[in-house]
Amino acid sequence: MTSNSTGAQGTVLKETRPADERPVIELKAAGKSYGNIRALHGVSLEVHPGKVTCVLGDNGAGKSTLIKIISGLHQHTEGEFLVDGEPVRFSTPREALDKGIATVYQDLAVVPLMPVWRNFFLGSEMTKGPWPLRRLDIEKMKKTADEELRAMGIVLDDMEQPIGTLSGGQRQCVAIARAVYFGARVLILDEPTAALGVKQSGVVLKYIAAAREKGLGVIFITHNPHHAYMVGDHFSVLRLGTMELSAARSDVSLEELTNHMAGGTELASLKHELAQVRGVDVEELPEEGDLTAPVATSSEGKS
Repeated sequence: MTSNSTGAQGTVLKETRPADERPVIELKAAGKSYGNIRALHGVSLEVHPGKVTCVLGDNGAGKSTLIKIISGLHQHTEGEFLVDGEPVRFSTPREALDKGIATVYQDLAVVPLMPVWRNFFLGSEMTKGPWPLRRLDIEKMKKTADEELRAMGIVLDDMEQPIGTLSGGQRQCVAIARAVYFGARVLILDEPTAALGVKQSGVVLKYIAAAREKGLGVIFITHNPHHAYMVGDHFSVLRLGTMELSAARSDVSLEELTNHMAGGTELASLKHELAQVRGVDVEELPEEGDLTAPVATSSEGKS
């Protein structure tokens, strides 16, 4: 089935997918208003199993509001939100989790001084023995946590070590493995590489790809178009609460994605004025028509 739609800046979006490939999550012209303030408007998004959907945007673009709607923290005030083709309106994050939607926030919701295995099962501990003598099944939790982490390619010598002693990238990966173990079908990652160096960012990107290989649908929220392009299958760029670009990997190059993410439309419209300022090089700035023209459907941008 082939569909065409037009983005907020006039970008023509073209996608082709099998008719029976139903997305796990689908937003149709969704939006959120807080009183007179419209934080999100007319946003359409699809998340498919085994695909990484990257959502990019500057501060204030609406990324956090989008996360809150999908994860059940807030309810949308316009449009539709569907899970497995059925309209939903979550009241709590628990309802979203029951549908297989797990969110890994930047703070990771871990207790730094607790062991890795304890953080892995935090709030969902295994127990053994009859009531009222039930107690924690520590050995089983250690073994399970170790097996699940190894399945994701994470090998730790000591499951007793405080999770706070792990690197930022390793803590992100433990959070991802925990979400996978507890039945996540869709994994929302909120800026997982924002505070990490190059090497640790690479570690996180590797485990995002591993989650995709396990058949999860991944929503990767990021400021960094280079990180997004390394693992992304589809790219959505938000600007001031609206969708500026929505395109498959085959339809957009890294340069085009970077220009949209960096506010290339605004810079292009100011190119003539900037050219009058001494010391400002505008030769590399895109032309306004280059950013509003239909996205090419050639092989450019494939890897």
